[in-house]
Amino acid sequence: MLEWRNPFSGSNLSMEDDVGFFSKDIKTMDDLLLHGLQDIYYAEQQITKALPKLIDQATNRDLAQGLKLHLEETNKQIDRLNQVFKKLGKEPSGTDCPAIDGLIKEADQTAGEVEDKSVLDAAIVANAQAVEHYEIARYGTLIAWAEELGHDDIVRFLTTNLNEEKAANTKLNTVALRKGVNRKAAS
Repeated sequence: MLEWRNPFSGSNLSMEDDVGFFSKDIKTMDDLLLHGLQDIYYAEQQITKALPKLIDQATNRDLAQGLKLHLEETNKQIDRLNQVFKKLGKEPSGTDCPAIDGLIKEADQTAGEVEDKSVLDAAIVANAQAVEHYEIARYGTLIAWAEELGHDDIVRFLTTNLNEEKAANTKLNTVALRKGVNRKAAS
């Protein structure tokens, strides 16, 4: 068995350990697609649980409103993912996603460390963008895999979700840069 030392935790890992996105029950590209869909399904559900706290913490009106709108979009994205599973003849289900869990945990920790509300708004934008970037990467990959496997019937749903994630990221940029969140935090 191949083992190596994790430099962050100091513990030993082996090839048999479950180390994130890939798992041992993935044998085919269809399995990989399904696992990726379960990953993003779980991620979207965790995001719906995390967003209300960010909305409550945000003091910038544009930021809070944008997060509220994205919470509504995220619920619609979950509905689209339900349709994707249905088209594939699978029951909608999630699988643990250490990446999204880590991003949400980091956002919680950062928020707990920031006293200045203006700086907290800037941190919320940054943490929300980290989540958006994860989702953009995941949806882009899922679309490529679905296209390769000939699942054109689900590409439209995934592309709609991807486009919403890109738009959410752009809106966060606007709030940070044009609506003054970063400027206010820096002063």
